Amino acid sequence: MKTTVEIPDALFEQARKVIRKRKVTFRAFLEESLRKNLQDQPKAPFKLRKLPFGGKTVRPSPDWKTIREEIYRGRGE
Repeated sequence: MKTTVEIPDALFEQARKVIRKRKVTFRAFLEESLRKNLQDQPKAPFKLRKLPFGGKTVRPSPDWKTIREEIYRGRGE
């Protein structure tokens, strides 16, 4: 894409010095600068969603006897 960008003279002169030193085109320098700047953006921190539940408290875990009974229910122990 072609576009027009206004750059302050002092900034452009700084860029020209670096461009000459690296022996690259202004276009290559600008692309590299944009890529580097975009890669350095911090990613949004992980945020755990709040999921409401119907009860006021958490149900207590069943004991092992109850778990065993549920597993084997209908299987003719």
